[in-house]
Amino acid sequence: MEGITEGVNSLNIADSSPSNNKKNRIQVSNTKKPLFFYVNLAKRYMQQYNEVELSALGMAIATVVTIAEILKNNGLVVEKKIMTSTVDMREESGGRPVQKAKEFY
Repeated sequence: MEGITEGVNSLNIADSSPSNNKKNRIQVSNTKKPLFFYVNLAKRYMQQYNEVELSALGMAIATVVTIAEILKNNGLVVEKKIMTSTVDMREESGGRPVQKAKEFY
């Protein structure tokens, strides 16, 4: 585990808009992959970039918080920034916009 943590010191949650695509950003879903898939992916990103950003929409925010806490409790990261916002989403084509929560670590 120490090899993974060497040189790794930050966990950043930031904007995941298409205009701000970063190679070290992980967009988390609570339905597509298991929790520890994202934990292990974050560890690999930290080895490569020394920093990782986690992003989620809606109900997946709880999953991002859990991932961040697992990484912090294992001494793998130090939380750098947390941001929350809302985005307009359409539930069906032509439907009215609905605001959904968005969070970044």
